[in-house]
Amino acid sequence: MRTREGMAVAKAKGRLKGKQPKLSKTQRKHLFTLHDAGERTQAELAELFGVSRTTVYRELQRRTI
Repeated sequence: MRTREGMAVAKAKGRLKGKQPKLSKTQRKHLFTLHDAGERTQAELAELFGVSRTTVYRELQRRTI
């Protein structure tokens, strides 16, 4: 109950944000550009951006939806 009250106070102050995205907007655009060029695999893109392959797959899937 105290947790919910604290979350309500944080939300009222505009501080309840949740988990931050792994890639910034510019990184996402760069990821899409490299993927569309077809020069790198998803595993190489993941290593390049310092994220897991799952994150790369998820970002590519979000773009198509």
